Amino acid sequence: MPDTDFGDGPLDARKARLIDVLEDVGVKTIKYLYDFGDSWEHTVKIERITDAVPGLAYSVLTDATGRCPPEDVGGPWGYAEFLDALVDPAHENHAEMKDWIGKTFDPAAVDVERLADDVAALAEAWAQTAHHAQAIQLNRGLHRMDTMMTENVRVLSG
Repeated sequence: MPDTDFGDGPLDARKARLIDVLEDVGVKTIKYLYDFGDSWEHTVKIERITDAVPGLAYSVLTDATGRCPPEDVGGPWGYAEFLDALVDPAHENHAEMKDWIGKTFDPAAVDVERLADDVAALAEAWAQTAHHAQAIQLNRGLHRMDTMMTENVRVLSG
């Protein structure tokens, strides 16, 4: 049975642009579930939309706070337990969590420059993919026009 709280169902993220979703739904805050198994729910709040800067590849990281939790830590509750175990040597899972993470883990440490570079690389890849898709569509359109013109020439000369 469909859940009426989620409308007609999930949107295909490969085909939906954030601005289109926001305009369609009429909100500036959205929630999405990143990992169904671990229930990582994210809230995205759009504070403002500005005009694009010519020549800048989008998306752009403007700020980052805190480090990403390790993969498969067990969702928000598992992450809280993980952090508790790391900072408390008397915690029953302290040694296990230290062995599992295998290195020093600071939840407040964030490498904004590396993350910005990663986002810029994604933006560039997306731009190239979009450019490639536009080129394919243009070629298909030109081919159809060429076919139509050839057919019209045949009709006129035939």
